[in-house]
Amino acid sequence: MGQWLETLTQWLAGHPQWLGLALLIVACMECLAVVGLIIPGTVLVFAIAVLAGSGVLSLGETLLLGFIGGLIGDLLSYALGRRYHQGIRSLRGLRDHPEWLVQAEHYFQRYGVASLLVGRFIGPLRPMLPMTAGMLDMPFGRFLLVSLCAAAGWSMAYLLPGWSAGAAIRLPLEEGFWSEAGIVVGALLTLIAATAFGSLRGLRWVSALSAGLGVAILLGLFFGWPHLQELDEGLLAVIQGARSTTFDRIMVIVTRAGDFHTQLWAAVLLCLLLLVARQWRAALFAILTLLGTALANGALKATFARVRPEVLMEPLSSYSFPSGHSSAAFAFFLTLGVLAGRGQPPRLRLAWLVLASLPATAIALSRVYLGVHWTTDVTAGALLAASICAASLTLVQWRSPLHAMAPRVWWLILPACMGLLGAFSVWALPTAMQMYRYQ
Repeated sequence: MGQWLETLTQWLAGHPQWLGLALLIVACMECLAVVGLIIPGTVLVFAIAVLAGSGVLSLGETLLLGFIGGLIGDLLSYALGRRYHQGIRSLRGLRDHPEWLVQAEHYFQRYGVASLLVGRFIGPLRPMLPMTAGMLDMPFGRFLLVSLCAAAGWSMAYLLPGWSAGAAIRLPLEEGFWSEAGIVVGALLTLIAATAFGSLRGLRWVSALSAGLGVAILLGLFFGWPHLQELDEGLLAVIQGARSTTFDRIMVIVTRAGDFHTQLWAAVLLCLLLLVARQWRAALFAILTLLGTALANGALKATFARVRPEVLMEPLSSYSFPSGHSSAAFAFFLTLGVLAGRGQPPRLRLAWLVLASLPATAIALSRVYLGVHWTTDVTAGALLAASICAASLTLVQWRSPLHAMAPRVWWLILPACMGLLGAFSVWALPTAMQMYRYQ
């Protein structure tokens, strides 16, 4: 299998004109029922994304092709389920491996629409859940709406790291770039791996462990950011090279979801709704996380007084380290992710956290794309929010775990908060475009 993969990637490297089609097909196959369980789609997708970032495809083209391919895979799987219904169990492949379908069916019946979002980031479930949704007659309109959101998040999570690595290899970066990137990425992977390991093993104090590791890495970043200049300048150059007029507009909309007033009102609304629903401990957790992150970010900005990159025609005058957009977005979405994962199996809790991190990551990356923050700014903001979130969860769960909230509470919270974020993101867009004009 390894030799076959190497041969394919070498052929694509020699025939870049086929790279876009290859990405579309592989993304489709990775999300296609049964097929996605057989092929090493994740490895292929990453390898093709690296080749795309080497100058063959722009970032927007890469994400769009991955999105379309994943969406086609979902739709084909759904159509297969609707066509055969329960008779699909007798099809070749599923007849020999009934456990593939049984597991997906169990998750779908238990978690409904949420399973399509979260299962997108759980390998064995990703290609099977859309087919299960069709088999169990989920309304197509609802399925399509959820699949659009899931495919967009999947495309960003799976393609962006590979494309960035390919673009970084292509550019003539300073010698210290890769060593600095290795240190930062290694530290972040250590935090993620420790959290995942502790959660899967059912360790009671995993949130306290995550908080401690997050603070340790954050302290390292606080003292080390002046020595990470090659990393900051290199990644800024990589991302600025991917700018386009269309992508600028998208990124301005994304970044406005993390603006101070947007996040302030979203946080107030979330806490009020939790209190109205009498979710006292959940409200306490949200208040500790959101308020603690805001206060800590303001104090740290004043302490470090770091100047922003000089990319905009009229650079912002406020300090940049750590990023307020990044910390506020991660605090808000991680709060939702933690609350959504209460009362669920460890793998599903981790998937909720991954899903919640995607919009926050998009907001953080938009700050680097628009040239108003360095990479270490947004990384520090994310670590700050994650550490305070984990510490708040530890305090709230000191005596007993948080219980899962009823679906009716989520039907109250999610539409209201997402509607508010969407409204603020598109409000006064022409003025925002003028603010983020670059040289």
